[in-house]
Amino acid sequence: MILIAQIFAAVVLLIHVYIVLLETVLFRTRGRRVFGLSAEKAEIVQPAMSNQGCYNGFLVAALALGFLHPDPATARAFTLFGLCCVAVAGVWGAATVSRRILFVQTVPAVIALLLFQLA
Repeated sequence: MILIAQIFAAVVLLIHVYIVLLETVLFRTRGRRVFGLSAEKAEIVQPAMSNQGCYNGFLVAALALGFLHPDPATARAFTLFGLCCVAVAGVWGAATVSRRILFVQTVPAVIALLLFQLA
């Protein structure tokens, strides 16, 4: 069960690496298409999206520490913290931006959290 939980956590990590890239280095190209923005609108919101990408990078860092930290208890704490943060951010994003965020971010994070609790 712990392996399945770790696989779900890794999926959440990879989703957020992709989101960081979309919101930062790829925003003017692929990012704006994914978010459905015109070139003009993308130019206006680019600084805010880059900032948002930075925050998503911190979620990636927490989850990555969960995989890399040598102490199992500390690693688990980072993983659970990261997953909780992703779940909350996903709920907020779904409420304020798009319901799709709930399914892309929150659902995988909550599944991972449940699997860790069952493991």
